[in-house]
Amino acid sequence: MRLSTISHQGRTTWGVIEGEHFLDTGVVLASRYRDLKAAIAAGLAGVAEAAGQAAALPLAELQWLPVIPNPDKILCIGLNYETHRKETGRTEVEHPTIFARYANSQTGHLAPIVRPRVSVDLDFEGELAVIIGKPGRYIPRAEAMGHIAGYACYNDASVRDFQRHTHQFTPGKNFMDTGAFGPWLMTPDELGPLPALRLQTRLNGQVVQEALLGQMIFDIARQIEYCSTFTRLEAGDVIVSGTPGGVGAKRNPPLWMKPGDWVEVEVERLGVLRNPVTAEAD
Repeated sequence: MRLSTISHQGRTTWGVIEGEHFLDTGVVLASRYRDLKAAIAAGLAGVAEAAGQAAALPLAELQWLPVIPNPDKILCIGLNYETHRKETGRTEVEHPTIFARYANSQTGHLAPIVRPRVSVDLDFEGELAVIIGKPGRYIPRAEAMGHIAGYACYNDASVRDFQRHTHQFTPGKNFMDTGAFGPWLMTPDELGPLPALRLQTRLNGQVVQEALLGQMIFDIARQIEYCSTFTRLEAGDVIVSGTPGGVGAKRNPPLWMKPGDWVEVEVERLGVLRNPVTAEAD
């Protein structure tokens, strides 16, 4: 099953993606679930049945919003592919590197990634996002995959000079409209095993990042185990699982995203997240 949050004629709703149509299950289930996060918390009970009763809207008429516009938290895993660790010169570590992104820094599929007026060092980071379905604390690694509601593409776009102001990543990771998330959540039963799936980032059609998901240093189960140790994971929480090597900041010369560019993040079988790049208005 594929699920999205969208806006249509000024109304925000959520539903099932089927072929070239959006099935507006948010209307059918409005008395039970206020949004997709609430439906996920209920285990998506009744969603498949409601899709059969929902109005079908052409995808071309939609405004895509972040898959989960209002997660309780977004936890990002840094330096989680060996190619990226090496290009940054960082030492090997025993535990995942974690930083946070705020919900209001996100944007949707086909919506602009906005280069802020205080910087031109806007970088791409294609990643797999993991959406938590079953809450939990101290989740054992062996049980971690059972806590996943689904997966989505993510572009953890970074304002590198602000990221470099200190040893903390937070400022450069939280400018408005820089965290692209979409187009949809795909449930684990539809996506299947992760390790052999290819992650690719393209800038104006040119491949700039590529890796297999199985090349993560800390796999998804380990990420869930670790994150649930220091915080309780809630339904709708997002773990952004890390980017491979090839980021623009480590190229010579650096390759920054600029207004007029298009950037795509594709995860094999899952889908393609596409965003134009624009400049922030003065």
